[in-house]
Amino acid sequence: MKINRLDDIFKERKVQNRILAKYFSKSEETISKWRNNKRQPSLENLLAIAQFLRVDICELLEPTNWADKKSETYDQFSARVKDEANK
Repeated sequence: MKINRLDDIFKERKVQNRILAKYFSKSEETISKWRNNKRQPSLENLLAIAQFLRVDICELLEPTNWADKKSETYDQFSARVKDEANK
C-alpha cells in the first residue's frame, strides 16, 4: 500500500537520498525505505521533511479516496454496535 508520495516529491525537486540522510542524521537506507514506502517516517519526520522542502505536509501523503463506498463509516459502525448491544 502506498501511503506517502516522497518518491514523487523527491523526483520533482531532485532530492538525493544521501543529502537528506545527512541533514536528518539518518542512513541512506532509511531514507530509501521511506521513499519507496517500505517503511513510513514518523509524523515528526514528515513535518520536518515538509519544512525542509518548503511544501505542505499534505503533499507528502497520498490523497484520501472516499470513492470506496464499501468502507463502513464511523457513524455506520457505531449505529451497528448500538443495535447489537440493544438485542
